[in-house]
Amino acid sequence: EVQLVESGGGLVQAGGSLRLSCAAVGFTFDGYAIGWFRQAPGKEREGVSCISPSDGMTYFANSVKGRFAISSDNAKNTVYLQMNSLKPEDTAVYYCAAGGVLELGPSSYDYWGQGTQVTVSS
Repeated sequence: EVQLVESGGGLVQAGGSLRLSCAAVGFTFDGYAIGWFRQAPGKEREGVSCISPSDGMTYFANSVKGRFAISSDNAKNTVYLQMNSLKPEDTAVYYCAAGGVLELGPSSYDYWGQGTQVTVSS
């Protein structure tokens, strides 16, 4: 069974940092694009960042460029999202997903984790 398990969410003050982890269970990242998405209450799910673990190519949403970083540890089958200089508007449930196309559109991703809450207080 293909599973993605996120961890690392929590409550942090504005300006702080968090690192989210996305671990694959039951499959390897090889050949997949791994994306991070977020959804705030009343808003649509939006792409934050994505990575191709096989070649390291990455994309970022404009709203997080320069503040977030994405990386993969292929030996551990885990992708990380390092979030720095967090703002209250970053508050959302963050999901990781695996798909066949490296892009920030959610519709390209087939497998989704359960999500982890990130709350940034002002």
